[in-house]
Amino acid sequence: MSFSTNEEAFWAGSFGNDYIERNRSQQYLASNIHFFSNILRHTQKVESVIEFGANIGMNLRALKIILPHVSATGIEINAEAVRQLQEVTGPDQAIYQSILDYTPDDKYDLSLIKGVLIHIHPEKLPEVYSKLYESAKKYILICEYYNPTPVEISYRGHEGKLYKRDFAGEMLEIYKDLALLDYGFVYRRDVQFPQDDITWFLLTKQ
Repeated sequence: MSFSTNEEAFWAGSFGNDYIERNRSQQYLASNIHFFSNILRHTQKVESVIEFGANIGMNLRALKIILPHVSATGIEINAEAVRQLQEVTGPDQAIYQSILDYTPDDKYDLSLIKGVLIHIHPEKLPEVYSKLYESAKKYILICEYYNPTPVEISYRGHEGKLYKRDFAGEMLEIYKDLALLDYGFVYRRDVQFPQDDITWFLLTKQ
């Protein structure tokens, strides 16, 4: 697989493999079930979901527990993660591909990205926004670190690998038929169901 950005190669390689081991716990699954349950109460008839940057499927695993009949598809750049993602989605719905190379041929009730936009090079964000938008029938869920203005910060000793900004706000500016349905924040020090200081935004097509 060839890459157009350093960020893609970073996550496809050994750092991406290490990320798998840090994010497979039962506590994380429980936190995700609580997290998505609170968000999905604002939606109706979510029967299909696509996740951009699904890793081993911890988000999709939680969604399938909440919505047992949901059809789940994940796009993932790391080969080892894809092998494990297949156990959640089935082999045909675990797409081994860079998000930047993905072509949205199908539409899903919910288009999801969580902790991935922060690792996309800012110049490539409009491409990813377009894929999120084009893949969604009704809902788009963005779960990322938030900052009102664009800022780059060091990530585990690496520079040029993590960017914070108002991702949802930018999508609302670009796509005028999108509306903000709800939003929230989950603190890493939550005593029961922590998340990594995630701010989430649920958008809907009008």
